[in-house]
Amino acid sequence: MAWLPETLFEIVGQGPAPSKDYYQLLVTRSQVIFRWWKISLRSEHRSAKPGEAKDTHEEFLENSHLQVQIALIFGARVLDYVFNLCEGKFDFLERLSDNLLLSIISYLDLEDIARLSQTSRRFAKLCMSDELWEKIVHSCCDTITPDMRALAKDMGWRQMFFTNKLQLPRQIRKRKQKQGSHRTGHL
Repeated sequence: MAWLPETLFEIVGQGPAPSKDYYQLLVTRSQVIFRWWKISLRSEHRSAKPGEAKDTHEEFLENSHLQVQIALIFGARVLDYVFNLCEGKFDFLERLSDNLLLSIISYLDLEDIARLSQTSRRFAKLCMSDELWEKIVHSCCDTITPDMRALAKDMGWRQMFFTNKLQLPRQIRKRKQKQGSHRTGHL
């Protein structure tokens, strides 16, 4: 647990309509902190001071009133996530940096990359990223020529990877012809 950051989770938002009240939920290594700011045009509420409730993880798991507040403001999924954090259930993959995940993903088989891309928005984005496919192309090709790099810049590394090796020289030639016609067309 020592390697975890002090703040495990933070979210801010407004209460459900018609409320304009503002809320913050913060989960640290040891506490759940719930803060609120009353926003009102009514004179009797203008002087209301911001509020704060602090519970240890254990206290939060028993505090049904605070749990209901969090579910109403941030939704059941956020409440479930906070519950898991308080019970010590962490999503360790979620805590890894994109660069580290890209390095790991680059060692997977194509079928596994396709499956992984369906697990979450984050993994879908990573599995389709140019950075990943550039790593994969580099691991499959002995040399990357400047022409190949320029073609990959135009079409994307993923598309380049799936381009038939017999078609690659043809694609590079087409790209050069296109550039040549653009240069002469602008004169």
